[in-house]
Amino acid sequence: MLALVMAAPGGALAACEVGQLTVCMPAITTGAKPSGACCANLRAQQACFCQYAKDPSLGAYIRSPHARETLVSCGLAVPHC
Repeated sequence: MLALVMAAPGGALAACEVGQLTVCMPAITTGAKPSGACCANLRAQQACFCQYAKDPSLGAYIRSPHARETLVSCGLAVPHC
């Protein structure tokens, strides 16, 4: 499991734990409606999206059309990395 720590706005540290996004896999891979848990985890990991997009093993998922749809469904902005 990937666990990175990166600086968040304001100098606080936010843990980037891609495993928290496992609950979003049905939405990201098939376009299913994201669950409340998925949206909550996406909000918690939002500062990490660009880091995930640059990872060769995760990038295709993070940049997929369904991932964008999932973010929009959860009321989150699609990042421009």
